[in-house]
Amino acid sequence: MRKKTFILTVLGVILLIPCLSHAIADEARSACVINGVTGEIVFEKNAYEQHSMASTTKIMTAIVALENSSPEDVITVSEDAAIQEGSSAYISAGDEIFMRDMLFGLMLNSGNDAAYAIAEHIAGSREAFADIMNWYAWEKMGAVHTQFINPSGLDGEGHYSTAYDMALITRYALRNPEFRRIVATRTMVAQPLNREEPLYFSNHNKLLDMYDGCIGVKTGYTSATGRCLVSAAERDGMLFIAVTLDDNDDWNDHMEMLDYAFSQSYPKKAVEAGQTVKKAVVDGESYNFVYGSDFVVPIQNNQRVDLKVVNHMEDGLTRPINQGEKVGWAEIFYGDTVVGTVDIISESEIYGVSNIRLKNSFFSSFIRAFNMWLF
Repeated sequence: MRKKTFILTVLGVILLIPCLSHAIADEARSACVINGVTGEIVFEKNAYEQHSMASTTKIMTAIVALENSSPEDVITVSEDAAIQEGSSAYISAGDEIFMRDMLFGLMLNSGNDAAYAIAEHIAGSREAFADIMNWYAWEKMGAVHTQFINPSGLDGEGHYSTAYDMALITRYALRNPEFRRIVATRTMVAQPLNREEPLYFSNHNKLLDMYDGCIGVKTGYTSATGRCLVSAAERDGMLFIAVTLDDNDDWNDHMEMLDYAFSQSYPKKAVEAGQTVKKAVVDGESYNFVYGSDFVVPIQNNQRVDLKVVNHMEDGLTRPINQGEKVGWAEIFYGDTVVGTVDIISESEIYGVSNIRLKNSFFSSFIRAFNMWLF
């Protein structure tokens, strides 16, 4: 009898596991978690359903700005940008602000005014900037079920995405170190160039303090769209990106979704910082060349590992080469897809003249000096 009860209990637990996974993000209209390295879906609920995405739109606005401007660009705020409705960076018409500072107003305060000021600076108008956003989505990110009509995320006919597409957009954006730095920042003070009063920006993303390993990314809300949230977390080198659209319990849902993703995966190091790639001869002497950083791929439990590293190093290296200087790169393949690259660097300082030449030069100079002293 006890044996039968035990078997029934085990079967009950096994049958319960899928039910628990299906209950994740129960409040969300649509949801998705992807592996931030490989792009694979870990969990999804109506992930391909098109829906407006509110201020999570600004993820695309920020990465387009970062790749099409300089941090030192000075933005002059127009009257039209300054009067935008909704969330604000509290900039004023005529303000002159560095692009690097305006991006914090965009992503921390979720400033619609900052979004329009950035769009006008880069493309001349919000319509022209939206065209660039769409090109990025369709051609560079594979977010083919997305369309932007503005840089802020205010509701409008033809402004929509999907949970999966927003995850793809965020995966692309997180490859940019400056984007990562901005979305992980809690507070920031910016100084317009034309007035004494500073601007104070504060991040709306509570997960930065609520969830271990959270590195961003963006909140969003309009009354018509509902609460939207894109988050990302990194632990043991594993990166996961979670998205919910129209979710009244988004903070809790994201923590549960990310917990699920981490519990289903383990970190596999494709390469390790300091690991020797090869010994190469430079002007007759042998030196070590190594990987400049780790590269970790999250692998789902019980999944076959299909990683390959292809090294590319320059031939005929010559002096001088600084310690840590890049001399090549490694491509990390997951299956047939490149999921990242790592620099190959010099392990040591390789001076302009070889040690042998230095010794010969010193010895020759000594002999010449000695002969001059004798005669």
